[in-house]
Amino acid sequence: MLFANLLSRMIKTGTITIIGPGGKRRSVGSGAPSVTIRVHDRVTDLQLALYPQLTLGEAYMDGRLSIEEGRLYDLIEIGMVNYQRLEHQPLQRMLGAISWAVRGLQQYNPISRSRENVAHHYDLSSALYDSFLDPQRQYSCAYFSQPGMGLDAAQEAKIRHIAAKLLLKPGQRVLDIGCGWGGLAIALARMADVEVLGVTLSEEQHKSAVARAQASGLSDQVRFELMDYRLIEEKFDRIVSVGMFEHVGAGHYPDFFGKIRSTLKEDGVALLHSIGRMDGPGVTNPWIRRYIFPGGYSPALSEVLPEIERQALWVADVEILRLHYAETLRHWRERFMAKRDAMAKLYDERFCRMWEFYLISSELSFRRFGHMVFQVQMALDQEAVPLTRDYITDYDRDMPTALRAVRERASQ
Repeated sequence: MLFANLLSRMIKTGTITIIGPGGKRRSVGSGAPSVTIRVHDRVTDLQLALYPQLTLGEAYMDGRLSIEEGRLYDLIEIGMVNYQRLEHQPLQRMLGAISWAVRGLQQYNPISRSRENVAHHYDLSSALYDSFLDPQRQYSCAYFSQPGMGLDAAQEAKIRHIAAKLLLKPGQRVLDIGCGWGGLAIALARMADVEVLGVTLSEEQHKSAVARAQASGLSDQVRFELMDYRLIEEKFDRIVSVGMFEHVGAGHYPDFFGKIRSTLKEDGVALLHSIGRMDGPGVTNPWIRRYIFPGGYSPALSEVLPEIERQALWVADVEILRLHYAETLRHWRERFMAKRDAMAKLYDERFCRMWEFYLISSELSFRRFGHMVFQVQMALDQEAVPLTRDYITDYDRDMPTALRAVRERASQ
């Protein structure tokens, strides 16, 4: 029971009972939560002992590790709460050093590779994303501005919060870098009577966004292009990027902020919304990197702000959204699990276990593992943004009907 031996040195909070390949049981840790797992073969036991960061997710996907009592959620939470002790194990320190040494290669995302990485995740079936996202398909952190707010309302609040920080005015031209399925671009166009260019590398997202713009009657106001942001040469009054920066890679931050610098008008405002980490630079979990977001990386602000400074951009505002994404992911997980049987028919059981593991581990990364979301507002002119933040609150308070109008027009 090699994996049990490793866990005995790691787990102090929470209880894991391991049933080994031969049927022997061993419990480690103490207290709640409690979970019982079964490791089905000796090869898996060895792999788990050597590299649990990758093997735990793989073994659960493949059915080589199963949950006998308790929940997968409990297992992952116990692992995250006690993870620091795992990092101190000699073999894990060595593997961590290797991963750090090659993290530049892991995040190397030239245009051709970026297309492949985007297709891996975002060109999946529309039915999958419809199973857990809100009607506007906002695949990023919602903004829970009030207690008890539901997911759909929180996603609308997120759009309103972003619109407030962009200080939109009728007739302005807006660039949406990584536009997803077009929900944000269409909403901004309706709310503020602006023109929007959205760019994405996902063919499925592009087709959906174009169709949605046509259905909304906004094709002359909202345009979507299947292209890399690095190829854009036009100038814009406003630039927004939500949930795309995690796919850029630290080595490409000069390209990203250089493009914002060169395409933003002198009196323009830009807003970056991205997952980040509170404990400094790191590496992407190997299971997430292999199965969910190849080439992806969530940065620390200490990696981002210096690149903004090098482009002579003003950081006009920084906001940290801490548990908002944890709540977003909780809603996504609950919605996906309610449609799990249908998704198993669409894909298969292995895919559903993978997606379940992804949603749970992501949620707990925000609850237990130092992940957060940051919004950085940038400008070329220090007077492009008001001197106080009151305008954001005023917008949220004085325009509560803005997204109601979005829904009403969309239903016409």
